[in-house]
Amino acid sequence: MEMNVDELVKMSEAWLPVVLEYSGKLTLAVITLLIGWWLIGRLTASIGRLLEARRVDRALSSFIGSLVSIVLRVLLLISVASMIGVETTSFIAMIGAAGLAIGLALQGSLANFAGGVLIMLFRPFRAGDWIEAQGVSGSVDSIQIFHTTLKTADNKVVIVPNGALSNGHITNFSREPRRRADINIGIDYSSDIKRAREVLLEIAQDPRVHLEPAPVVFVTGLGDSAVNLSLRVWVATGDFWPVTFAFTELAKERLTEAGIGIPFPQRVVHLAKAD
Repeated sequence: MEMNVDELVKMSEAWLPVVLEYSGKLTLAVITLLIGWWLIGRLTASIGRLLEARRVDRALSSFIGSLVSIVLRVLLLISVASMIGVETTSFIAMIGAAGLAIGLALQGSLANFAGGVLIMLFRPFRAGDWIEAQGVSGSVDSIQIFHTTLKTADNKVVIVPNGALSNGHITNFSREPRRRADINIGIDYSSDIKRAREVLLEIAQDPRVHLEPAPVVFVTGLGDSAVNLSLRVWVATGDFWPVTFAFTELAKERLTEAGIGIPFPQRVVHLAKAD
């Protein structure tokens, strides 16, 4: 029994300094990790407020914030690992090897990251712009590192990968300050085209319509049952849909009041008697 006690004493004398040393390092590393994680969160929030105060685009602000957060957290983890005795050189080499393997496995994610960088560099759209891309149209809510968030007209949230977004066609409806609204309508073949043009141009006498270029009415085609007319007016981008909806309704009312018919497709069927 005395030998066992002596052995325990000797073992404790050998291991106690090591345990105390590593327990101290581990405790310090955990404290550093918690405090560092908290500070990174505060720093990221401060950067966001600073960019907002300087009126930086909201999409760019969110992109920078998420990128800074990820980079600082990775550096924090490397620092904590070095505090508990892990060789940083070998650790970084291991991260590099793992990064290569992960990169090969996650080529799509890397393409999305590269797409996010391209979007922020060339700025085909900004937060708040209404765009159409990848078969989806909506208002740009935010641009993250790997994806862009759109909100549709019926308030659905659509997540579009940045890789596909940067490599595909993008239609930005908000970039230009004004747009042309086309109100297309058909009239009877027997109707007076000049009178129909006058009625449509009277509708265009609206304060929202720009005088330059001036409103015009064209005959765009001769359909099976109607002469197709198009009233084209230039308006501010924000007035595009209100003007389009209002003028379409007014065109129907005013043309009817003027005695100009708006036909609908008809088909005449002749029944032949069998002998």
